Amino acid sequence: MTALDERTAALPVPDLSDAALAAVTAELAATAETYDRSGAVPEAGIAAVHRAGLLTATVARRHGGPGVSLLDAARILVALGEGDPSVALITANTLNAHQGQAAAATWPEATYAEILRRSVHEPVLINAVRAEPELGAPARGGLPATVARRTRDGWSLSGRKAYATGGTALAHHVVWAVTDDEPRVGHLLVPADAPGISWVETWDHLGLRASNTHDVVYDDVALPLDAFVEIPRGDDGVYRDPAAVADPASLGHPALYVGVARAARAAFVRYVRERVPTALGRPIAETDRIRTVAGEIDAHVAQAETLLYGALLRAGSGETSHLPQLSLLKVQIAHSAITAVETAVAALGNPALTRHLPFERHLRDVLCVRVHPPQADAAFLDAGRRLLSRPTPQEENPR
Repeated sequence: MTALDERTAALPVPDLSDAALAAVTAELAATAETYDRSGAVPEAGIAAVHRAGLLTATVARRHGGPGVSLLDAARILVALGEGDPSVALITANTLNAHQGQAAAATWPEATYAEILRRSVHEPVLINAVRAEPELGAPARGGLPATVARRTRDGWSLSGRKAYATGGTALAHHVVWAVTDDEPRVGHLLVPADAPGISWVETWDHLGLRASNTHDVVYDDVALPLDAFVEIPRGDDGVYRDPAAVADPASLGHPALYVGVARAARAAFVRYVRERVPTALGRPIAETDRIRTVAGEIDAHVAQAETLLYGALLRAGSGETSHLPQLSLLKVQIAHSAITAVETAVAALGNPALTRHLPFERHLRDVLCVRVHPPQADAAFLDAGRRLLSRPTPQEENPR
C-alpha cells in the first residue's frame, strides 16, 4: 500500500451544475469589492471555493480526487473569475499544480499524500513561484538566479522571486531554480512554513489587488534531496520553460478573465435597466443605442467562450490539429475579454469610471490577462514563422 492509499478521508466531488457554480460566483462577488479595496488575502472567497470542493477538483482519481476534465476546470475558473478574479487566480494556480501531479506524479509521494489529507479539512494553496526581479517572466527565456545548493542531507535554496501569487496564504511553493552541481534546472517543492522564507510586500497593482502577488525571499532554506524535480532538456540540450509552451491545461488562466467579461456584461445589463434619465423618461436599456452596445458586448463574450470551450472540446475529443494554435487562441480569448469590458465602459462614460460601480474594477482586473504567457507579440511571431515555413500547395504537389 502506498502513502497515497492511506488517506483518512476521500476528497469531495464538487457539484459542477450551472446553478451550483452560480451560487459560488454570487458568494465571491459579495466580498470582491471589499478585498479589492483592502488588498488583503481574500479568505472568505477561498473558504467558499474550498467548501464547494473546487480547490481539489483536478486531483487525479487515482489519488482519491474527482479528476474533472479540463473543460470542467475551465468552467470552474470562469465562474470564479465572474465572482472574484483574485480568488480565481489563486485557485487556478492550485488546480494547475494538481493537474501537473495528475499528468506525472513527480513530487514525493508522502508529501503529496499529506497535502491531500490536509485538503479535506482546509484550503491548501499551491503556486509555481518562477518570476524574478532581474530576469522578469521566465517565458521570455533565461535561467533563474535562484540557486539550490547540494548539502550533505539535501538542498539549500536561496534567491528572491517576484509575483508569487497567494503570498502568505500559500501552503507550498513550487520554486524554479538552478542547481550548483552540473548545473540542472528544475522545481523544488517548498513548504511555506519552512525556516528561511520571508515576504516583501511589493504588490500594489492596478488589478487583481487581492491576489497577494508579493515578492518572496528564500535564505538558505533546507530541503530534502527528493524535493528537486529536474525539467528535462530538449533534444538540443537546452532547457525549455514549461510555462512558455501552450497546452490545453494552460487555458485555465484565460478562463478566469472570461469570467470577468461575464461580470461586466451582467453589471451593464443591471445598470442600463435601472438608469432612467429624466429627459428620456424610461430606462436607457430601451434605446437602440444601448441595445446595440449590449449586443456588441455579448458578441465579444460569446467569442471568448467559444474559443475557450471549443479548443478544450476539440482536445477532449482527441483532435490535435489546433494544438499548435493554442498560443494564438489564448491571445484572442484575452482580446475578446478585454474588448467586452472596454465596450461597456466606453458606452457608459463617467458612471463606468466611478468606484461606486463595479465597471472600473472589472476593467482593471481584465487588463491583467495580458501578463500571462504567451504575450501577443511572441505568439504572433511564432505563428507567423510556422505559417510562412509551410510549403505551398504547389510545392507539396509539383506538376
